[in-house]
Amino acid sequence: MDQSDRELVTRVVATGDEAAFRALYQRHTPTLYRTAVRLTDDRDGTAEDFVHDTWIRASERWAEFEWRSSLRTWLTGILLNRVREARRRWARQPTDELVTDISTDCPEPDDRLDLEAAVAKLPAGYRSAIVLHDVEGFSHEEIASLCSIDVGTSKSQLSRARRALRRWLEPRWSTT
Repeated sequence: MDQSDRELVTRVVATGDEAAFRALYQRHTPTLYRTAVRLTDDRDGTAEDFVHDTWIRASERWAEFEWRSSLRTWLTGILLNRVREARRRWARQPTDELVTDISTDCPEPDDRLDLEAAVAKLPAGYRSAIVLHDVEGFSHEEIASLCSIDVGTSKSQLSRARRALRRWLEPRWSTT
């Protein structure tokens, strides 16, 4: 019988139960990893680093978790904070790869493009909104809380992300 996240966390906090931690890790890491890959475009394998850091931070803060959200939401929030911190570091580094305007980074008509590549080209806020809402199933209220933005901002970023993806992925010419 599978134990609830709350029961497992309680065992980890109370006794340092390694089996309980392993169960939590196995239950939540695949989703955290997929989210990290989609949010970061997995620069040099950083998604694994973000997931690892997420678990370290969660382990340091188990006792502080108040269960006002699901454990999945809480862990995703930690992951998002780690990604934001890295983005700030990346933004301070000189690079020619920063996207300043999504319209300047549209693929050419003959480029082969898949959804993952298109999502990776989105600005960070748009990417977060579409990954968290459309892929991971978070509500706009949860996204607003996780990203420290207004619900309306989450909705508008999602709308703009979808519009950009449609524009990038739709055929540029029609065959007759």
